Amino acid sequence: MARPPITNDFSWSKSRHEKFSECLRAYYLYYYRSWGGWEAEAARDVRELYVLKKLHNRYTWAGSIVHEALKDVLLDWRAGREVDPAKVEARTHKLMQDDFRHSRSKAYWTQKYRKPFTGLAEHEYGEDIPNESWKQNFETVRSALAWFFQSRWPGIAKGLKPAQWLEVDAGFDFAHFVLDGVKTFAIPDFAYVDTEGSVVVVDWKTGRSREGYDEQVLGYALYIAQRYRYPLEKVRASLVYLNEGLEHDVTVDPSAMDSFRQHFARSVEGMRSLLKDAATNTPKEVEAFPQTGNLDACARCVFRRPCGREPAVTQARPRVA
Repeated sequence: MARPPITNDFSWSKSRHEKFSECLRAYYLYYYRSWGGWEAEAARDVRELYVLKKLHNRYTWAGSIVHEALKDVLLDWRAGREVDPAKVEARTHKLMQDDFRHSRSKAYWTQKYRKPFTGLAEHEYGEDIPNESWKQNFETVRSALAWFFQSRWPGIAKGLKPAQWLEVDAGFDFAHFVLDGVKTFAIPDFAYVDTEGSVVVVDWKTGRSREGYDEQVLGYALYIAQRYRYPLEKVRASLVYLNEGLEHDVTVDPSAMDSFRQHFARSVEGMRSLLKDAATNTPKEVEAFPQTGNLDACARCVFRRPCGREPAVTQARPRVA
């Protein structure tokens, strides 16, 4: 049977809210103008935007590498398999070396590669990054994994019975729920039922604490409560900062959830105010999505070239396939 056509339906996620808050033009390019860029007949500019939106920077890349490694480790433990931390580190190092070579050659313009990685913005824009900075990127990954294996989490995970496991990073295609009529994506890194019958939702972090993380795991708590039919008062949430060796419990109570729902409603209202047709998720014209005045944000943005804010780069732009 033929698959139904893919439609660009309105949805909400923490990452979408962050893009909306930081720069409306980047938000428009990411969620609307690049849509369909995977199609063979896509216009050149749409294809370019689609490739660019898939790029990481070296910090988000390191975080995704850690998350992938821990996902594999947890799934191995869930299946009763032994895990050798030294082999995990070696495998991760090799993966990062392969990723780096793929990105440095800009093969992401012409070759399919592993998901979720495609390439790095630093290579696309010819940024002069010292070798020591790249080495530090691997050290960030190595130290996060080392702390994890020495923490209490391996004991917790390996001590769980099959019925206590709920989720291990289910992925963007699966982990969503409907909140106030809006498809809402929530992808907890780890969720399980503890010995007291409470649900614990865990989110691994490789960076420092910043605003918005508490709201992120509150969204996860709502998702888990709805999907597995647990009362919210039986759900606990935890942020684990792997590179700092810190854990932060996030309060899940009526006050916190009211605050999250208000934040969610304001965000959705703002996004929908820029739609020409909410029923079809059709945006207004590009002029309704102005560029940010924060040039520091532009310097980190994957769309700096099509936006006209790319610093002078000596090498020519690669040919778009």
